Amino acid sequence: MNPLLKVHEAHKNGLLSDKIHSLIVERFPIVVAGIDRIEKASGMNFPLAYVEPSVVLTHAGSFDYGILFARTIPVVSGDHLEVVIQITAPLVAYGLKGTIHAILAHEFLHYLELQRKVSKMGLISDEISGNLFEGIYSDTERLFDPRAVFNDKTLLLHITKKFPEGFKDYKLEDKVIKLWIEKNLPAINITLDTNIVKIPANVIANTKIDPKLASKLDDLEQKASKLRKKKMY
Repeated sequence: MNPLLKVHEAHKNGLLSDKIHSLIVERFPIVVAGIDRIEKASGMNFPLAYVEPSVVLTHAGSFDYGILFARTIPVVSGDHLEVVIQITAPLVAYGLKGTIHAILAHEFLHYLELQRKVSKMGLISDEISGNLFEGIYSDTERLFDPRAVFNDKTLLLHITKKFPEGFKDYKLEDKVIKLWIEKNLPAINITLDTNIVKIPANVIANTKIDPKLASKLDDLEQKASKLRKKKMY
């Protein structure tokens, strides 16, 4: 799948101007470099990813909304589960390199968490949220400690700086509001509860985790547990 396919279609259909389309295409190599960097720093493959040619907004109240820059989305494909990373066009167009890489790394942690749950059959009664801002609890309590996953010090610094407690980058948000939302460019509105996916038990049972990834996940759990103990002492 061409990760820019939906962007090209939106441009062809007149939803994105030539200027915005060119900007996304020109800056897409930053995303590719980020994915390569994550694969190198973790020793694992990044899942399927694509660029969504819209801003994704979550509405908490009538006037209050949050911008989602990327989401990890579990998709039922036939009788098994696939995990796809959705990267939004405004992030590609206006994000700094460090921010883009930190968000990709953070989504990769969500992907690993989903795979860990599938391998442990822990998804059956659980609801999965593909949401970046799914509450501080689930982000920090459930996700693998980035230090257990990545051996790239600069990348780790970006992640801890951008995600102390949920993601915040005010400059990027301001840019997206002015250059995307206020110009009425494509937007997807979701409420946080629509962002929760229930996966049928038979689909989870049919989903086979790559044995290499499964053994890597076991190693990560041991590493993460050691880091937690260290923290406690």
